[in-house]
Amino acid sequence: MLAALNSRDYRLHWLGQTIALFGDQFHLIALPWLVLQLTGSAAQLGAVLAVAGVSRAVSMLPGGVLADRFAPRDIMIWSNVVRGTIAAGLAAVVLGGTVEMWMLYAAAFAFGVITGVFEPASQAAVPRLVSDDRLESGNSLVFFGDQLANFLGPAAAGSLIGWFATRGAEGAGTAALTGVGIAFVVHAVSFAVSITLLAAMGRMTVSSAEGEHARPLRSIAEGMRFVGSRPHLVWMLVLMGAANLFTIGPLFVGVPVLADTRLPEGAAALGMILSGFAFGNLLGVVTAGSITRPSPRVLGAIVIGLFLTFGLGLASFAWTASTWRAVAVMGFIGIGNGFLGVTIVTFLQRSAPREMVGRMMSFMMVGMFATMPASQALSGVIIDASIEGLFIGAGAGMLLTGLVAATRPEVRAFGEPAAAALARGAAPARGGCGEGNAFIAAGACGAEATASATR
Repeated sequence: MLAALNSRDYRLHWLGQTIALFGDQFHLIALPWLVLQLTGSAAQLGAVLAVAGVSRAVSMLPGGVLADRFAPRDIMIWSNVVRGTIAAGLAAVVLGGTVEMWMLYAAAFAFGVITGVFEPASQAAVPRLVSDDRLESGNSLVFFGDQLANFLGPAAAGSLIGWFATRGAEGAGTAALTGVGIAFVVHAVSFAVSITLLAAMGRMTVSSAEGEHARPLRSIAEGMRFVGSRPHLVWMLVLMGAANLFTIGPLFVGVPVLADTRLPEGAAALGMILSGFAFGNLLGVVTAGSITRPSPRVLGAIVIGLFLTFGLGLASFAWTASTWRAVAVMGFIGIGNGFLGVTIVTFLQRSAPREMVGRMMSFMMVGMFATMPASQALSGVIIDASIEGLFIGAGAGMLLTGLVAATRPEVRAFGEPAAAALARGAAPARGGCGEGNAFIAAGACGAEATASATR
């Protein structure tokens, strides 16, 4: 799993990304807390988060075009400059006592747009930073850093905000927001560190083929035609979207309600369950990056088996009244989720030509982010009628997804269509990758990725 760290540029990239991801957790805790402190309205909080989510989804396809047209390193640096400036601005207005809600809406919109540009570039970088035989290692380390940040960051951010709140005027007035302002300072500093590390990397060159996309809409259409003409890519993206639809809402809307209504530890139970999920993801990522690459048919069987197992795990929550049982189930789902994240991202990277990697990853992320809001909204509606119905329905949906996957030769022979094309003498699926010129998560031979399939 650690082989990718032999590349200096990859080490700089991975460390910079991990630090920025840790800083992101302070933003993800501070922003909702700030909205609730200012308005006391869950509807306002939902609206702010929706603005960020929609703007991010809309900018991802153009972001994929940019990632194929310009050096990913440069896009990441300038994106972090803008995001760091926004974080510093939020810190200034919060600590200065001049923050207003319109500022938070504006910041959410700007963050969403810039993040939508950043993420395809980040995903397209790893294949440029590591050689092909180290893609699993590079992707695993990126996912590992993301999950480690998810595991440690929220607790650190919450403790920081809570500590300052208890020290100021019994938590009243602007004193209650001091910790929020400091959290935004931490976020801004994390971007400054990330920018410094990314700038220390060697410059990424863009070949003439990669830089020829003069018309963004034409470039997006070209990417869609590329994916549409390859059934194994279409099915992988469809299955990822379906899996998100059936899992995201039940896990992140249904499980909190389950903890509140059934589990004796309440909020503590929720924290234990989510920590179990994050720890499971870490184990899955380490496993994917440490084992010898299985054959395509073995990988296909693993993917199908995990889909079916996820279905059984989700359905079991309908009858769960034990916190430790819920932790165990979420931990096991996390292991599968971490393994699948690394495996599928690496598969998509290897399936795309280098000049198509950014767009491939943007298609993947658009599919994921498009189904997440729908899953959350549907889960909220269903759970009001029946918590058992939500989990049984989600489990049935995942079981159906696994059964459909089992009927598809493109999935059973995981990645073999691309290998067969190469064996017939077709153009390589990606440009050659030498040591030190790769990126992780969507390309052809590289080293940087974000996690999120779940994020």
